[in-house]
Amino acid sequence: MTGRKGGVRGAIARLRGRDIELKSPAEIEAMRAAGAVVAAALAAVADLAKPGVSTAELDALAEQVIRDAGAVPSFKGYHGFPASICASVNEQIVHGIPSPAQVLADGDLVSVDCGAILDGWHGDSAVTLAVGEVAAADLALSKACEGAMWAGIEAVRPGARLTDISYAIQEACRAAAIADRADYGIVAEYGGHGIGTSMHMDPFLPNHGEPGHGPKLRPGMALAIEPMLTGGDPETRELEDGWTVVTANGGRAVHWEHTVAVTEDGHSVLTLPG
Repeated sequence: MTGRKGGVRGAIARLRGRDIELKSPAEIEAMRAAGAVVAAALAAVADLAKPGVSTAELDALAEQVIRDAGAVPSFKGYHGFPASICASVNEQIVHGIPSPAQVLADGDLVSVDCGAILDGWHGDSAVTLAVGEVAAADLALSKACEGAMWAGIEAVRPGARLTDISYAIQEACRAAAIADRADYGIVAEYGGHGIGTSMHMDPFLPNHGEPGHGPKLRPGMALAIEPMLTGGDPETRELEDGWTVVTANGGRAVHWEHTVAVTEDGHSVLTLPG
């Protein structure tokens, strides 16, 4: 689940990195176990996400996988969120509420964001899934977003600055847009975040910006790295449900995320399959 800028002052406070939680190697391994639960839930959802399946069915399956592993869904009840996953379809960018009425159709894109708590530690990851036969431009948009996520992950190393990650994401998006001859927009209002004993922690991680700013990355830090891209204008609006964020122009949107730890010699992705 994405972090959100708390206005300019909130963004500055997060970039300064107040109260950033550092984990021991054993605690990072505990986070990896939570991340493996998330990965298993997303893999199950990916297998189920076909035309005719509702997002409520995806949610029920994810919750079952999480609870069967002895974990608890991070999202359910979080500030009143009613489900175990966010399921955001087509023009929905993030925080889509699963519903029996939201039935997937051939050609849809569905971004599924999932979190789990295991032994007090959080994992958080998101994927965008193609439902049936999806337009080539939409597949390219999703590939560009996933590539930008991995570019951000590759920028994680001790001594780097937080916005080195932001810059890597931004430049990967720009390169993909040029290569694809497409107009990709980076959603600015939402971004990554620190994670560990809570789902959302300092620092807030923008998905764009110049390098060399923000706190230095140190071993034991953990970050959720999660770009969101739109096919065109990235302006957003929030629906009346108070959660679902959509593109203002109705264009398609995608979302990819992994939880990543800073290690002594680089980084480690904590939300890969177990």
